[in-house]
Amino acid sequence: MRLQEFWSRMEQQFGSMRSQSVVRDHSFGALGGRTASEAIEAGVPVRTVWLEICKEYDVPPKDR
Repeated sequence: MRLQEFWSRMEQQFGSMRSQSVVRDHSFGALGGRTASEAIEAGVPVRTVWLEICKEYDVPPKDR
């Protein structure tokens, strides 16, 4: 998954304002206690970050 696709999916799922907050403000235990933004910057694959967000926010499997 490319970063552009990640942001597109985030905005579709959460809206433009909330998606920014989810990525920057929420720490994910499965990502080492990092935010999604920090995890991506640290080299965690974008797809992995997306899937962890989906799990945490109960995104339906069909939208993952």
